[in-house]
Amino acid sequence: MSQDEVPEGAESISTGERSRLRIQLRTAIESHVSTLPLLQTIRTQRTLIGVITVTLFALILRLSALGGRVFHWDEGRVGYWILRYHETGVHTYRPIVHGPFIPIIDRWLFEIAPITDATARLPVALIGGLLPLAALLLRDRLRDIEVVSLAVLLAVNPLMIYYSRFMRNDVLVAAFAFIALGAVIRGLDTGQLRYSFAAAAALALAFTTKENALLYPICYIGAAAIILDWRLMRAVAREESRIEILREWKKQIYTALTGHGTTARTSFARVGCTLIGSVVLFVTVCAFFYAPRPDLWQAFGNPARLPDILTAGTIGAVEKFIDTWATGGRQDHAYLPYLYDLVETLIYGAPALLSFGLLGIIANRYAAITDRRRSLITFGTYWAIASLLGYPLATDIQAPWVAVHVAVPLAIPAAVGLSVVIESARDAIAKTNTDTVTAGLAVLVVLAAAGGVAGANATYFNSASADDKQILQWAQPENDIKSTMLTTGAIAASNTGTDVLFIGTTPPSASNTDFYVQNQSSVATAPPGGPAWHSRLPLPWYLERSNATITSTDPDTDLQTALSDPPPVVISKGHDEDAVSAILEGYTASEYKFRLWGETVVIFIHDETRSSLAEPSSVSST
Repeated sequence: MSQDEVPEGAESISTGERSRLRIQLRTAIESHVSTLPLLQTIRTQRTLIGVITVTLFALILRLSALGGRVFHWDEGRVGYWILRYHETGVHTYRPIVHGPFIPIIDRWLFEIAPITDATARLPVALIGGLLPLAALLLRDRLRDIEVVSLAVLLAVNPLMIYYSRFMRNDVLVAAFAFIALGAVIRGLDTGQLRYSFAAAAALALAFTTKENALLYPICYIGAAAIILDWRLMRAVAREESRIEILREWKKQIYTALTGHGTTARTSFARVGCTLIGSVVLFVTVCAFFYAPRPDLWQAFGNPARLPDILTAGTIGAVEKFIDTWATGGRQDHAYLPYLYDLVETLIYGAPALLSFGLLGIIANRYAAITDRRRSLITFGTYWAIASLLGYPLATDIQAPWVAVHVAVPLAIPAAVGLSVVIESARDAIAKTNTDTVTAGLAVLVVLAAAGGVAGANATYFNSASADDKQILQWAQPENDIKSTMLTTGAIAASNTGTDVLFIGTTPPSASNTDFYVQNQSSVATAPPGGPAWHSRLPLPWYLERSNATITSTDPDTDLQTALSDPPPVVISKGHDEDAVSAILEGYTASEYKFRLWGETVVIFIHDETRSSLAEPSSVSST
């Protein structure tokens, strides 16, 4: 039969029918192939190798030049108190600086590695880089190409990369919560109870990083409830009995619960013990991290103290959380500006993820990949939407890192969208008469997305520029200040007496005080004394590392008197530069952007002291 001949009856098959038949055929073939052990092993190995390769690339992106960007205000705040904990061994949970995971892990790191910006950021970079491996937990719900696509999207998304190189908890809580969800799904797919322990441990670690971990199980429960309701409504629309549907679900649950032993009683016992063990594991991990130090270690020598310490690490931590965050006072702000800021960050920081996510949602909605909607894709969609609409209510400041909590769930439908484009290109190229238009468009989309991701990563990589304000948070100093702070540290190492003087000041057209701390010794324990220690951040992180001796001037003190015997380093706000310069002699002033916009800082260094440094460049720059 020639190519121009059409089989009888073929003209009656519509394009939609052909597409549906093709999907059903592909699904049948994939289902048949999955039953062949050798082919299944080959596919599994290829997927595993692909995900591991992507993960290694993700780690390289996150670990390269990890200390290249100067600490952000928030990094400096947390970093300073980690240094104090490292020195004193005293640590207590303070909700305003979030969970104890980073302080405790970094304190251990500082025992075995140099104290640098890179070392402090290392836990976040490692966990963010390893997150693509979690895609393997969903391999029974996603096709092979979708598993690898999910890993790729988690690995190269510019937003995820930037905040994986940032000593904050958002990537940590998102990663641990995602792993916990994946472990639950993997346990349901395999029927293996051991995944319950992995889920409990991962969720507990999420709760030790940041308080918004509570929102993740809420989103999970909400998304699951919507899916169950949707299934029930669809069944009712097919005129099936609600009672029969619920009975069938009950039967399925009973079958799943009784499949873990030789008898139903044995199975229920195993399931019950597993649940109890998982709860105990969850509480133990949380209590270990939240328990005050050094009280926890002292309790091993005096076990009578252990109940009080465990109470402080559990109930006490919950009470602190409620007092600080759950009352809603910190979330008292207009909704729309915060929503706009979140959407803007996603558009600039995750454009490919947004595009592929929308495509994946549509493809799943209309069953374009398989002959039915898949609950995991729908689950990810509802989770992402809930996060997008909910976080403007939950957060207390406009911060781009909040977008991480939308990007992670959106990666699930985006993996479907990316695979649609890749398979369209592959199928078009594979046709006997190559569909050059479809192939070209698909390849163009992939190349455009790859180019956009590469360009965005190159732009935001260690950026501290106001040009990138959609991704960066306002309280980010410019990078050039870092070398001057390292020089200051070298001066403090060789100087005797006071090393650094902060010029206390009241900004023009403002009533607040900057830089002044009435009693410098008050910053040895949290919370620090005031009134204006926080306005110095992130500089205290660098000064504490070098054990600099610091003092400050009262804004009401005459500047001539305050600078009558200045130390080798004097730090002022930009608006005081001229007044300070007129008094100091033999000093060189360097002005830096202290925030992305609207605030500068000037560092005066004594010329003779600087020149006396043997090798200032030998100070670690990371």
